[in-house]
Amino acid sequence: MVVSSSPDTILIMAGCHGLSDPLRLAIVELLQKQELCVCELCDRLQVNQSKLSFHLKTLKEAKLIRARQSGRWMYYSLNLPQFVAIEQYLADLRRNARMNSASDCL
Repeated sequence: MVVSSSPDTILIMAGCHGLSDPLRLAIVELLQKQELCVCELCDRLQVNQSKLSFHLKTLKEAKLIRARQSGRWMYYSLNLPQFVAIEQYLADLRRNARMNSASDCL
């Protein structure tokens, strides 16, 4: 099987990986409403900072979130262009997928 390794494909794969964990989905859902600092995310998700940092790193590597430092605190927000790219990929996949069942192999 040949898998494309274009930068776009790599970002889509990273984005899907980033969204493949329940805690990371919960982080994304919180950030959908507003930018939050690490301490607020820890409080709302009831997780320790070490565990949260691991998942934030995965989301940042997938380009799903952005980090901004203000004083001593790091604030996180969604990186909407990456979500648009994933949404477009999935829409193209759906649009181009065959709706017919596979023909019988002989």
